[in-house]
Amino acid sequence: MLGRTEGESPAHAALAARTAGWSGVAEGSAVASAVPDESRELLDLGTTADTLATVASIADLAAVVHLGHPEQPSPVLEEALLAGASSLIVTAAVAVPSRWVWVGPPDAAGGQVVIDEAGMRDCRDALRTMGVSPRLVPTRTPLDERAAIAGPAGSLVVERDRVPAGWVELPGSERLGQHRPLWYGLLEARDAWPRFDDPAQVWLAFGPYDDHRGSLHPTLAVLSDAGIDLQHLRSHPSSLGPHVFFTSFRCPDVGVLDGLVAELDARRVAHRTLAVLPGDAFVPGPEPLVPGWARS
Repeated sequence: MLGRTEGESPAHAALAARTAGWSGVAEGSAVASAVPDESRELLDLGTTADTLATVASIADLAAVVHLGHPEQPSPVLEEALLAGASSLIVTAAVAVPSRWVWVGPPDAAGGQVVIDEAGMRDCRDALRTMGVSPRLVPTRTPLDERAAIAGPAGSLVVERDRVPAGWVELPGSERLGQHRPLWYGLLEARDAWPRFDDPAQVWLAFGPYDDHRGSLHPTLAVLSDAGIDLQHLRSHPSSLGPHVFFTSFRCPDVGVLDGLVAELDARRVAHRTLAVLPGDAFVPGPEPLVPGWARS
């Protein structure tokens, strides 16, 4: 069976599973899904930490998780994966179009704009450009409660297939649909990372063997010697030392990944493969930044 976190958009998570053809049930398994139709709804597994722990402990259960982007992972997901069971790994990725719309009663004017956590994550930039000040509610909040909070003059940001009867799209709603596609991944518990002969995007976390000034350099040299061109590198404080590092890069085949981690082992560099996402290109790419460098 398939699940999702309590803070994820039910409609978008189910759309991702349907688009990619994912299922949490292994072929030939006698385990039935806990929801009537996984193409429209996935099992609510609770918080992110609860979701990861449940996937790690129950056979034939996987979860659909928001990735950020395969080349630029969500920091929240990276950190949750590394803090979770070592068997957890994201094994596939898919992009789905945004289904968010801004709706209200036909005579709505002003009032509160009620939105949940997933909607805020996906739409905050567009709402900011429209000068909207949202009222945030938990994703689990039922639709009728959201409508009551909004009141007769208020409005909602919801998925298109959850618009209340009689409500209409408001001017500016189309900007929410212009958002870049939303990337989701399939989270599983596995004894080893998947084998792959064609290119895949790999998320690798590591901690240098001796964390001091300049200790990152020899580990980056290992990556460079393996022919790896990092697309993402981020550091974060660690309870076992000053830093842990998160990376994302395109890997030509599993032999390169095997050789890379063998060299890290030889150098006593702690590491963990957090994702292996088949694919040579993930289009569109992450939102580009226009840098304003210092004048020379």
